[in-house]
Amino acid sequence: MFTTYEEAIGWIHSRLRLGIKPGLQRMEWMMEKLNHPERRLKVIHIGGTNGKGSTLAYIHSILEAEGIMVGTFTSPYIEQFNERITLGGKPISDKDIVQLVNDIYPLAVELEGSELGEPSEFEIITTMAIHYFAHIEPVDIALFEVGLGGRLDSTNVLHPLLSIITNIGLDHTAILGDTIEKIASEKAGIIKPGTPIITGVKQDEAVAVIEKTAKEKHAKVYQANKQFQAEHIVSTEVGEAFSFQNTFRQRDYLEISMSGVHQVENASLALMAVDFLNQYFSFVISEVSIERGLKKMYWPGRFERVATAPLTILDGAHNEEGMAAVCDELEKRYQDRDIYFIFAALKDKPLQGMIQRMEDCAKAITFVGFDFPRAATAEELSAISQKNHHLVTADWQEAIKETKEMMRENDVLVITGSLYFISEVKRFFAHQ
Repeated sequence: MFTTYEEAIGWIHSRLRLGIKPGLQRMEWMMEKLNHPERRLKVIHIGGTNGKGSTLAYIHSILEAEGIMVGTFTSPYIEQFNERITLGGKPISDKDIVQLVNDIYPLAVELEGSELGEPSEFEIITTMAIHYFAHIEPVDIALFEVGLGGRLDSTNVLHPLLSIITNIGLDHTAILGDTIEKIASEKAGIIKPGTPIITGVKQDEAVAVIEKTAKEKHAKVYQANKQFQAEHIVSTEVGEAFSFQNTFRQRDYLEISMSGVHQVENASLALMAVDFLNQYFSFVISEVSIERGLKKMYWPGRFERVATAPLTILDGAHNEEGMAAVCDELEKRYQDRDIYFIFAALKDKPLQGMIQRMEDCAKAITFVGFDFPRAATAEELSAISQKNHHLVTADWQEAIKETKEMMRENDVLVITGSLYFISEVKRFFAHQ
């Protein structure tokens, strides 16, 4: 058994060698051994290509403003592993991690000797979160973010009050499929019999897949721009203002402190979910808490301003839709300024589309590598670029220094391409 945090984390991370193991048999086996903690939880289950974390964070912030005890399960972490599982807005303690690993370890050993095989890292962490919120620190409600896809994701053993599919984009195509329909089919796998589904999906072919799955499962669909609408009013200095209406109520003016019209879309999904909790699940969440929670919500690594001279923005955009959202926002807010990018990404991402969109709004791009198993090298990224206005630097810290020396005071520096990369960069800025 484990006595220190370092030993416990070491054991969890040692399972990365197993890679992604889709399928629910190992999860179902562990749930049974733990006396079905997944059946004890009130849960909102959140899937989709982009915006899962932000949507979850808006719901969390609103519920927390009302004094409701919320647990969250998200990935990846930005600064420390414990962020994956939070209670009352704070990462769980090192001591909790050790206890959870000691509780789960015997199950992993037993599974290893069975035909199901040993559980993956993500299966272990998912089981830790479910066990924690059900048995160790019971919560009023838990918010679970899907890891990958939905249908075969380890979080799909949950029995949610409602599910959310934020949007659909071409990401993880090697695993989920190479068309919008195939990916939508995997994401729609989180729809449960009779459980309402809230979605911001836009493409007709994806909407059709979700509606078909929901009909088969007798689940009611609440679709953005049909059953609920958000209208962007104006960009404020720190975020966005918008109006919102659904079948329950109308709100004429709301503010968020996150930048981008895509954040209005994420906030509207959260509002629909909160109204649903009020209407159908005996929650009492006031308008004051809703307004305060929306405005207070902060989610790291999403158009996050970390320095002012020059203005430096971190964003974890890691697919074409994410990069388009970042560039749209930059062009809207800083059209009279030169934008410099530092870009690193994982090899299995749609790199060509991301780089093309970035080139459209960049004065210059520096391609860098970073220390992560699936990271592309700076040279690999540079080879994809169609433009001459780019640099290649192996060391991203050196790239930050060199780029700042080229820039004028009014220029903007954007560091982007991967949440794993942003995690390292954020630690670097915290120590500056």
